[in-house]
Amino acid sequence: MLVAGFPAGSFQTNCYVVAPAAGEECVVIDPGQDAVGDLDALLGEHRLKPVAVLLTHGHIDHVWSVAPVCGARDVPAWIHPDDRDLLSDPAKGFPPQAGGVFGGLKLSEPDDVRELSDGAVLSLAGLELTVEHRPGHTRGSVTFRAPAEDIQVLFAGDLLFAGSIGRTDLPGGDHAAMLRSLAKTLTLPDETMVLPGHGPQTTIGRERATNPFLGDVAPPAGPTRGL
Repeated sequence: MLVAGFPAGSFQTNCYVVAPAAGEECVVIDPGQDAVGDLDALLGEHRLKPVAVLLTHGHIDHVWSVAPVCGARDVPAWIHPDDRDLLSDPAKGFPPQAGGVFGGLKLSEPDDVRELSDGAVLSLAGLELTVEHRPGHTRGSVTFRAPAEDIQVLFAGDLLFAGSIGRTDLPGGDHAAMLRSLAKTLTLPDETMVLPGHGPQTTIGRERATNPFLGDVAPPAGPTRGL
């Protein structure tokens, strides 16, 4: 599996492309601010053809470029229904006093928006990506999990970072829900590679052992779902 990416815009949001190999179809994950030029260059470098854009959540730093990316290639965007309204009204993701931060920026939905559901397996571009609803950072936050040779890759959005976790103080955030989501995610194998929405990659084992924000995370009650 080919995974490549870059940090986009002033928020340095990681935008990823995922494909079975160079020269194949791919999916794009979280095209943020000013992502179009760097994304075009990355797609050209690896000779990739996008078939869909996947969104881990609806915050503006992750969806800023979704409409132009989808429109230029006539591909759908996938987002959880609880965050869909943020595609066209990004101010809902911020407190009222932050309303002027983006200078009246207007966003719109792509022409084709499809909704993600917990546990769904997306078969796209020759890949199988498992969707897991992980609210806390936003109501509609999700992760995408894909097998890669003998390990799994987790596109974590703003759930889990190297040495930190996602904030829960914005509208739609819920700290208790975040802890429950983290507890479910930490049942993944230690070697699972975590590709977060910001910052460097890490692994589940490294975060379980060293992340100072995971001390309050309790394991989920009852049997866990098989991986």
